[in-house]
Amino acid sequence: MKHYQLVGIGNAVVDVITHADDSFLDLMGIEKGIMQLVDRDRSETLYASMNDRLQTPGGAVANTVAGVGALGLQTAFIGRVRDDALGHFYASAMTDNGIDFVNPPVENGDVPTSRSMIFVAPDGERSMNTYLGISTGLTSADVPPAVSGNARIMFLEGYLFDHDAGKTAFREAARATKAGGGMAGIAISDPFCVERHRADFLSLIENDLDYVIGNQHEIESLFQTDFETALAKTTEICPLVIATRSGDGVSVLGDGRRVDVPVQEVTPVDATGAGDQFAAGFLYGLATNRDLEVCAKMGNLCAAEVISHVGPRPQTDMMKVFEKEGLA
Repeated sequence: MKHYQLVGIGNAVVDVITHADDSFLDLMGIEKGIMQLVDRDRSETLYASMNDRLQTPGGAVANTVAGVGALGLQTAFIGRVRDDALGHFYASAMTDNGIDFVNPPVENGDVPTSRSMIFVAPDGERSMNTYLGISTGLTSADVPPAVSGNARIMFLEGYLFDHDAGKTAFREAARATKAGGGMAGIAISDPFCVERHRADFLSLIENDLDYVIGNQHEIESLFQTDFETALAKTTEICPLVIATRSGDGVSVLGDGRRVDVPVQEVTPVDATGAGDQFAAGFLYGLATNRDLEVCAKMGNLCAAEVISHVGPRPQTDMMKVFEKEGLA
């Protein structure tokens, strides 16, 4: 039976990236610097407006899994795509990157494969327009116990928690991983996810998870209070809490101690994937039994690399970077 050092469950989204200046964003009615959901018609309009497209398999947790896989660990990803051109592109691209893509494309699906049209401004700000498509229909039937039960680390994407079937799938996957001796955790993904499902989010974290990763605003949203208070309250219900604070560094609370790790400021070319690759570096460190401070430093280095170029996945051999920094 195959064992995985990291298994991710998340939205299987094809990222379509292009550059655009502020005047183009205004012309197309695109709000700069945020992620907004769009319907199918709007997604087709925006896709047609894009020049010099860079197309890549995306989704926050999928990007993290790809980053960990690039560091040499055995990984798998669980997500839904349709039996269409983008779905086959996604599945093939994940497999080509050495990731076990667990779910075959869904035949005769009612909606297309998910995609996100990302417009990158000259200052590096990204404007994401996401059509969720088929990926949000994930249920327990899409999560094989043979995969979730043989994961060293399970990583869940908060966006999928918006649906009751997703909540059930997450709980069952986390419990299967823990029953198999692994650990399970979640990326909060967005404060608005918490706003819609705060009680369920907190219940999942307290009863079924071993770690939680979020940025400052996401952590604050859990308890609707200031950062330090929210951090302390989250630590009371979860053994390991990882909070990123942009230019102010990373705070990690676990093993009965707190570690604050600064970041080196980098002017971004494209901020897409910064949080995803931070998680990749951190979880790689966790999977290989590194100290929490080393895990955070690895995460910071992965985040710094990904914002130095267009695209949400690493283009540098990060193991060599770790070696140079004395972390390997």
